[in-house]
Amino acid sequence: MDVRERRDLIDRDYDDRICLLAPDGTLTAGYEPTLSEEELVSLYADMRLGRHFDDRMVSLQRQGRVGTYSPMAGQEGSGFGSMYALAEDDWVFFQYREHAAPLVRGFLPEYIHYWTGHESGNSVLGDGRIFPLNICIGDHLPHVTGMAMGAKLRGNDEEVFVAHFGDGSTSEGDFHEGLNFAGVYDTPTVFLCHNNGWAISIPREAQTRSQTLAQKAVAYGFAGVQVDGMDPLAVYEVIRAAREKALNPREGEARPTLIEAVEYRYGAHTTADDPATYRDDEEVEQWRRLDPIDRLETYLRREDILDKGDIETIETENEERVAAAVDSLADVVADPDDMFANTLADPTPRMVEQREYLRDLLEKHGDESLLRDE
Repeated sequence: MDVRERRDLIDRDYDDRICLLAPDGTLTAGYEPTLSEEELVSLYADMRLGRHFDDRMVSLQRQGRVGTYSPMAGQEGSGFGSMYALAEDDWVFFQYREHAAPLVRGFLPEYIHYWTGHESGNSVLGDGRIFPLNICIGDHLPHVTGMAMGAKLRGNDEEVFVAHFGDGSTSEGDFHEGLNFAGVYDTPTVFLCHNNGWAISIPREAQTRSQTLAQKAVAYGFAGVQVDGMDPLAVYEVIRAAREKALNPREGEARPTLIEAVEYRYGAHTTADDPATYRDDEEVEQWRRLDPIDRLETYLRREDILDKGDIETIETENEERVAAAVDSLADVVADPDDMFANTLADPTPRMVEQREYLRDLLEKHGDESLLRDE
């Protein structure tokens, strides 16, 4: 697929969902992957890494070693497919379910440290041009636009700023503000909306009367496109096209793009959620038949790019990487004072009182006192 053909992908109606790799592993007529065979295998391996990481994190949460966690299973196609389309210098902003971002940019063991409650796990992400994980729904969208505006003011025309967010974010004021400024100032931004059908327990159809989420881009003066989020190749090509447009727009063409990836999360919204209260098992199973990992594996095996032995090797290596990251938790030294360090520039009297209370408690009883109800 050449540059012109790729750019044509996003020059289409916002309700014309793009799919290049079918659930049975066949490619759309006339399409050949841009990624090399080695890159395709790497993409597949990273998607499997994401699935294994997800399973292990849920297990750790059930053991009480991780706090509330947001499972990613089912969304590996959009997460990893999009990251493979970016350059190393591109900036990435993500929310709590887009674990593909830190996994692709180096799989820092500290990312697991973050989920166990150590803020140091967030501080290292900037080194990989990834902004710290965002919890508040959609409030990072004005920030990604602001950084892109700053890049334009500095004359930087080589970086793109990418924001991941869920369908529920489109109901937030931050979504409107971020995209409106992106349109007005024509920023080099790519907005990737992961529409997994549910904003916790609120279904997509209860979020908005819009036929699609992609069409919301029309109000801001730039392109919106819908893609099969369970198709990693389609996501890759669409993100790559949006990135090229952000850097080198055609005459009269706006730089930003809103991409709606239609996909599904198999698990709960978080480990504190019970999806059985608002959806049934049959719905989940219908989407599992479209699994992005199975889809890519079927294609790679059919093309003799991957075999059973390769898959076993990939899985073993992934298990070892995640196990080593989990084992590194034993070396983390926690300082309870960190909870008070960066909340306010000038701590309130109440905060000072709480900090001193905690210090006294630790001095008298040791760390084990934190496990008791004093």
